[in-house]
Amino acid sequence: WLKRPRLRRPEKPRDQKAPPRKPCSTSPAMLNARKKIVKEKGAAPTELEEEVGKALFDIEVSPSSDIKADVRDLYITAAKELEVGKSGKAIIVYFPFRLWKAVRKIQARLIRELEKKFSKKHVVFVANRTILDKNFRRKGLKVRPRSRTLTSVHDSILEDVVGPTEIFGKRTRISVDGSKLLKIFLDPKDKDKENVEAKLATFAAVYKTLTNKEATFSFPVV
Repeated sequence: WLKRPRLRRPEKPRDQKAPPRKPCSTSPAMLNARKKIVKEKGAAPTELEEEVGKALFDIEVSPSSDIKADVRDLYITAAKELEVGKSGKAIIVYFPFRLWKAVRKIQARLIRELEKKFSKKHVVFVANRTILDKNFRRKGLKVRPRSRTLTSVHDSILEDVVGPTEIFGKRTRISVDGSKLLKIFLDPKDKDKENVEAKLATFAAVYKTLTNKEATFSFPVV
């Protein structure tokens, strides 16, 4: 039997250089913006969340901003865009509950600054809240805090959505088919502030998205 000659693999030329690495597409500005975003379990932020984070960072470093010191310790957990009929689009920005007190302090001014950066879009702030159902004892809790009930959380979301405007009154209308419609009356003194009247449809759309409840928003006739 004849032995087959072994085939040698062609040697790579020694002077051949490795292909150049692609430069990182993340700019320093975007890296700074991501410091204003803290997602659960290290999830990657969306493009919209990065834009909101960048807007917050721009406010923080702006020499002319009177709220930059307050914004320094704030960060968001999420941001979502919502279609609002003829009104256009709205951006829902979520903050951690433990930062909500600081957010409320500058809510009106911060919303105004963000709406300048996101032209033709209404901005709404909400806090992250957790609802505990009736099976809360399975989670090792003996008593369910009242603030964690479905009703309490939905009431708090309602106050978040219309903020910094105050709620003047509420009324529930029950139709013949059993469906409920919540009528929200806002404080008349806020009617001409921060273009609130133009945001009434936005408030209804955001509240419906967050709670799956129908609501109308208006100012009482004085």
